[in-house]
Parts: sequence; structure tokens; C-alpha cells
Amino acid sequence: MTVESLSQAQAVDSSDNDSVLPEASDTFVTTPYVEEVTGRALAYLRAGYPVHLAGPSGTGKTTMAFHLAALWGRPVTLIHGNDEFSVSDLIGTNDAGYRRSKVVDNFIHSVVRTEEEMRQMWVDNRLTTACRNGDTLIYDEFNRSRPEANNVLLSVMSEGILNLPGLRTAGEGYLDVGGDFRAIFTSNPEEYAGTHKTQDALADRMITIRLDPPDRDTEIKIVKSKSGLDEIEAGHIVDIIRELRGTGENKTRPTLRAGIAMGKILSTVSGQARFGDRLFHHICYDILSTESAKVLHDGQSVFRQWVDDVIKQVCPPSGVQPADGSDSSKVLEKAQSFWHQS
Repeated sequence: MTVESLSQAQAVDSSDNDSVLPEASDTFVTTPYVEEVTGRALAYLRAGYPVHLAGPSGTGKTTMAFHLAALWGRPVTLIHGNDEFSVSDLIGTNDAGYRRSKVVDNFIHSVVRTEEEMRQMWVDNRLTTACRNGDTLIYDEFNRSRPEANNVLLSVMSEGILNLPGLRTAGEGYLDVGGDFRAIFTSNPEEYAGTHKTQDALADRMITIRLDPPDRDTEIKIVKSKSGLDEIEAGHIVDIIRELRGTGENKTRPTLRAGIAMGKILSTVSGQARFGDRLFHHICYDILSTESAKVLHDGQSVFRQWVDDVIKQVCPPSGVQPADGSDSSKVLEKAQSFWHQS
């Protein structure tokens, strides 16, 4: 998942060190697909329901979460799922130290009474901070945390109460969640390494929007916006990605991240997507390389043949004159010059 896949979330510090105030990026790409997903998600948030953006890597989940938070207009508290999380990592701990107080009573000069008290100090962690302040919680890849750690969210999302066991001795064992509090979750599929199955009770308390790779028009506009290429060249790159994504033999299907990287590199070296251009073919090999690149047939990489076939299918041949009047060899010279300068 990349922030660049749909927008570039910007943030400024808020009064709370655990919160940021997101701002919409000038390069955010808006298409009917993006507007439709955004409209549904905002409707769920207005109704008070947590939104869960689920889908494979590279579909813009995190970026969409920040975009929704920017539209909602409240400070954001961000948590990244972690297999090592415990409940205290989410709500806070009273093991941060001790507070000592001493009272000396000398009201009667001949009698001195001294009282000392030592109490453990409680420090809020980010979930508690968000609930106290009514922030928007973005819990990115929440299913990388163990289900027993995430159980603390159940009462927050249904009853609007956060259970704080460490504060029970102080009479503050429960916290009423601020009325502006909203939660946006993202998750990768359960078959991804390092993820856990979400407990049914938690999934039942959120509304899930499943994000698949966006339509071709959206992908082209994103690559164009992020790379500076024109729409035709961005279209060639997107078509390569989409063709390889549909190839069953390709175990790790390329995402929009790969298309953005290809576009940025081509733009940097003033290159173009052309079949037969040696530099472009190698850029594709390097960026799109997967486990299937190790598969050999007669000593040759099957993966490279797949890539070559797709480039031939969707891109003009290198003999087509580029817009700047240069040819493929000059593009390679520009690339080599750029590497040496770097």
C-alpha cells in the first residue's frame, strides 16, 4: 500500500503530539471511482460507523484513509498494526514511573506529622488519546495486531466506552469516548504474511469497503500525476501493469506502485515506453521482478519473456519517433549521463 497510489497525504502538527491534522494534497487524483468510494465511506462515518478499507497491497487503502480523514476535518491519531502489540500498547500503561507526594503538618509546634504517598503514573497511548480528544483514529493494517490486543476496541465501537483497567484504583476505570471520535481501519488479505484472522465480533462492528485495483482511467491519471508523463505514455505503462496483473502464472501480481515507479524513472531519464528499447525493457524487468522471475525454460527466464510479450502487445516499437525527436539510443545516453551525474 502506498500513499502515492491515490494522493500524497500532508500533515501539520496539532496541539497533541500524538495527533496530526491531514490536508488534501494538490496532486490528489479524483475520478468517478474515487468519488464513489469516498462518498460511501463518508456516509458511513456520518452515521457513526467505523469504516474498514480492505484489499490487496497497492490499492490505495492508506491513502484513501488519510483522504477521508482530511475531508472529515478532525485531527488524526495513527496506529500501525504490530504483532507485538498488547492492550497496553493501545490504551496506555501505569508503569511509566511513580509520583511521590509528602505532607508535613506542623500546626502544633511541638507535634510534627508527616504523610507520604507514592502512586504509579498513568500515560495514555494513542487509542486512549483519540478517544479522549474525539480524534479520527486511522488503524493501518490492524489485522497485523493479534486479536486479543484488538478486543479493547469492541466496547469503543459499540458502547462508546473505553475500558482502562490500569486506572481502576483511581476511580477512572472507564472513559466515555468523545462524540467526534471516528475510526478508519485498513487491512491486507488474511493470506498475507504476518496477518491474523479478524475476530467476528470486531468485523461485525465496522462497515467493510473492499478495494480492488482501480479502473484503467484512474490508474492512468495517477501515474500521469505522480510521474509527469503525458497521458499516452502513462497509458502504455498502466496497460503493461494490467496485462501482467491478469497473468495467472505471475505469482506476485504488480500493483500501481510499480507503474508509478516506472513512470517516474522514465520521466527522469526522458525515456518512453517502447518495445525494443533496451533501457525500457530492463526498467520493466527490475521493477516488475517477482518470484516467477526465477522460473527458467531452456536456461532463459520465463518471466522476462512474459514481460517482453506484454510490452510488444501494448507499446509502439522503438522505431516510432519520440515526441522530442530523439531515438532510443539517445534516450539510453541520457540515462547513462544521469547515472554518472548522480
